[in-house]
Amino acid sequence: MEETKCIASIKHGLRGGVRIPGDKSISHRSVMFSALGSTPVHISNFLHAQDCMSTVACIRALGAKVDFQGEDELIVTGNGLYGLSEPQTILDAGNSGTTLRLMMGILAGQPFLSTFTGDASLHTRPMKRVIKPLREMGAQIYGREKNTKLPIAIVPIGKKLHGMAYNSPVASAQVKSAILLAGLFADTPTTVIEPHASRDHTEQMLRAFGVPIETNRTAVTVRPMKALVAPRSIEVPGDISSAAYWLVAGSIIPKSDLILKGVGINPTRTGILDILHAMGARITIQNERTSGGEKAADIHVETSMLKGTEFGSEIMPRLIDEIPILAVAALFAEGDTIITGAGELRFKETDRIQAIADQFNKFAPGAIEDTENGLVIHGGKRMQRATCFSYDDHRIAMSLAVLGAAGRGVEIERPDCVNISYPTFYDTLLQVKQK
Repeated sequence: MEETKCIASIKHGLRGGVRIPGDKSISHRSVMFSALGSTPVHISNFLHAQDCMSTVACIRALGAKVDFQGEDELIVTGNGLYGLSEPQTILDAGNSGTTLRLMMGILAGQPFLSTFTGDASLHTRPMKRVIKPLREMGAQIYGREKNTKLPIAIVPIGKKLHGMAYNSPVASAQVKSAILLAGLFADTPTTVIEPHASRDHTEQMLRAFGVPIETNRTAVTVRPMKALVAPRSIEVPGDISSAAYWLVAGSIIPKSDLILKGVGINPTRTGILDILHAMGARITIQNERTSGGEKAADIHVETSMLKGTEFGSEIMPRLIDEIPILAVAALFAEGDTIITGAGELRFKETDRIQAIADQFNKFAPGAIEDTENGLVIHGGKRMQRATCFSYDDHRIAMSLAVLGAAGRGVEIERPDCVNISYPTFYDTLLQVKQK
């Protein structure tokens, strides 16, 4: 692993077109759900990054066939909804919380033993929020620290799971998805009610696989299924979480003019567009179309004069992963930005609230105050060059890179964690930088 990465200040703007890598959330689900079908599914624009490859490895270990036709193109052939087989070894989710949590839902009702591990970061992340409802459905799941942490073992129960109505204390797509996927193997319908609606990629893709999904405000219901009907192909749209770095970079680096191509604009994911528009960003949506059952478009962004804003828990499920890069935008905005309802950030790959405060303040001391569940960011302060630590967190590393490029430069310690979601990020930054 490269130990440091130097990003110089960019004075002459970013220009050109950026092809956004495939959506990470949809890439995970496309492989998992295809493995539950019985016919080949051709997946294009798949995100070939560490997290998604962890899902591929788990699916292969469970008996489904995965053939890569190219870097971002593959064919997945399953053995039917009830055709997964007992893995011969421990399943390794790597750094991927999505892999672990969704696969726990799929495997909770299987008639065989499965055991999960992951990297050091994933071993620290809370799994109780998924394990608790799955156990209420009858699953037998055991883990470290009173069934809350990896390693985790799922033991066969010899009967079907019980359908239920679950009032989730958090708006989390991973929690909701795990329960809905377990509901496919239950004896009666399963409903998840959230405090706010989280991203709906699981519901959209289940519909594409012939599963009738009922929604009523923040409640989602799935019924037990005998089989899934797999589509012949899935085209994964570009990941708006990856596009977020260019949306902010294009807004705050002078003389920038970027076209972001093929970005997914699912309404449950576009909170960043709403917030940047509220801050005064010059962003327009072009060439809207449907891609893989999901809305996609090209996004045009130009240098803008941003102003501070305030947002909280109601919009958080639509932009939780984008908070680090939005904090960068806030540093370059006029006035204060107040972020609340973001306590979930303390349980990501690292404590992102603390990471933002500790590392971003190196560029503008005193500009960021952290609270229990959010941040107060004082924009418009003079920037200085900084040496910062990534915490092996891809979103922190990429946000630091944009912050350094827009400011006076940065040296990032342990930068290669971007491979988790965006392996070509640094190369793309060089390509769109004007000489």
